[in-house]
Amino acid sequence: MSVQLLDENSVVQYLIEKKVITAEETARVEVLTGGVSNVVLAITTKTKKLVLKQALAELKVAQLWKADQRRAIIEAKALKLFHSITPNQVPNLVFLDEDRFVLVLERVPMASTVWKADLLSGTINPDIATQLGQTLRSWHDYGRENLNKLNVFAEDELFEQLRIDPFYRFVAAKNSPIAQQINDLISDLANHKTSIVHGDFSPKNFMVSPENKIFVLDFEVTHIGNPVFDLAFVLAHLLCKFVHAPDLMQAKLLKACAENFLAAYKVKPLTQTAENELQLLGLHTALIALARVEGKSPVNYLDSAQQQILVTLTKSALNAKTAIAPLELFKSAIRSTN
Repeated sequence: MSVQLLDENSVVQYLIEKKVITAEETARVEVLTGGVSNVVLAITTKTKKLVLKQALAELKVAQLWKADQRRAIIEAKALKLFHSITPNQVPNLVFLDEDRFVLVLERVPMASTVWKADLLSGTINPDIATQLGQTLRSWHDYGRENLNKLNVFAEDELFEQLRIDPFYRFVAAKNSPIAQQINDLISDLANHKTSIVHGDFSPKNFMVSPENKIFVLDFEVTHIGNPVFDLAFVLAHLLCKFVHAPDLMQAKLLKACAENFLAAYKVKPLTQTAENELQLLGLHTALIALARVEGKSPVNYLDSAQQQILVTLTKSALNAKTAIAPLELFKSAIRSTN
């Protein structure tokens, strides 16, 4: 059942009715862009800086991509959980409307930048990746130690809709020679559910303050699953940007981000089996990077030559049918561009 969507004209009255703000407060509304799965509005009063998200039933991408709006409820519960683990890196939840799939959270500092935009503009600080690796490890460790308390995240239908179908199955349907390898990776995710998984651990969801403090956003795909996905997701994004890098210096800094991230998470960067559950990390990274060209939601910054480099590199890794250390992909990409 569809629900009425909020916009900049209706949101203030809605928040007054829900007692999130008062009628006496002067509220300024800003439409935030960049997301494909939610209405996102910033609301600022004299005493509050808030962001409202309302889940869309159909994502704003070229391919038809529907998703259960109940993900807003999952995100609200995940915000509470992750805020309790790392309160300085996850915004606080202010309000949830389960009927209209609306949540309101505190806004991160106004001068913060999106790490994806920083990386693409050449502002590349590998220390940010170190923080991200440490944060993700703390979440996964908490999940491993408290799995029996996290049943609210046991359902993974949203992960299927928003990650497995558009990234794994969609690419497998296009590539019969590697379809079995991709299906094996799907099985790896399904058969090793050992922790809490963010599901969208991506540079577009990392905000960086002027003091280089990080904030992590977008928890709507949170589920009990295989933690390898979170690591592979961010590494795949770094690999795409590595292939896109305009010069060797930026490429080296992006590779350093991958190295720092793995080291901070305590994955030995040049081994394939630092942890048993991460044995296939390199292959998941290759598949997700391939999906950023051939999946339902391709990145928009790779030119045709760069796309071909990434496709050749990742399909070669997947065709090899053996585990590969994720940093080997970055080495191969350097060779591909020479």
